[in-house]
Amino acid sequence: MKKPRILVVEDDTDIQQLVSYNLVKSGFNVSCADSGEEALALLDQEQVDAMVLDLMLPGKDGNEICRTVRGQEATKLLPIIMLTAKGEEDDIVSGLDSGADDYVTKPFSPRVLIARIEAALRRKGAPAPDDDGQASVFSRHSLEIHSGKHEVRVSGEEVRLTASEFTILELLASRPGWVFSRQQIIDQIRGYDYSITPRAVDVQIFGLRKKLGSSGSCIETVRGIGYRLRD
Repeated sequence: MKKPRILVVEDDTDIQQLVSYNLVKSGFNVSCADSGEEALALLDQEQVDAMVLDLMLPGKDGNEICRTVRGQEATKLLPIIMLTAKGEEDDIVSGLDSGADDYVTKPFSPRVLIARIEAALRRKGAPAPDDDGQASVFSRHSLEIHSGKHEVRVSGEEVRLTASEFTILELLASRPGWVFSRQQIIDQIRGYDYSITPRAVDVQIFGLRKKLGSSGSCIETVRGIGYRLRD
């Protein structure tokens, strides 16, 4: 099986080498870039499976690079994990709103970073089809979510959801315990409603919780960031 290739975008040589060493040790192929501009050039030349992106870079910063990558057809689904010393709530929200899949703050554990990368890669490839060609069934708490049938059941009883509500629930259930910003949710459901706003996301979540009854409490609000499905 081909080893996934990870692009490490980091201008600090010591950190770049630390991350690269641990990735290679864990079975990944690695490419490195010292700036955002160099990273964009590499993305045009190589097949990359995920990117570890520093926020504070010479020239264009990580948020700008993240938005550029998300705006290009060939790389819009590339898993991006931000790795940065900027760990304030506003910084995390800004990074997630720029399109990052995850946000790891320095100092960091290489093992945790690699686990986050592996989770992002799984997310990119999931859900896998069943033998009958339909999408997989997620089972979380008393919820059963069948993406192929666009069907949700709570304790065996079918619950009728709108397309946007279903998409939000499917997104949260795909990575239980992970926090999704309102912007990430907006990007996921934009195909159904182009006028969706952060406030509208809150309204959708309220309606979703109500329809799910007692199971709605498993959707948790993470203040200042967004929502998650309780692990």
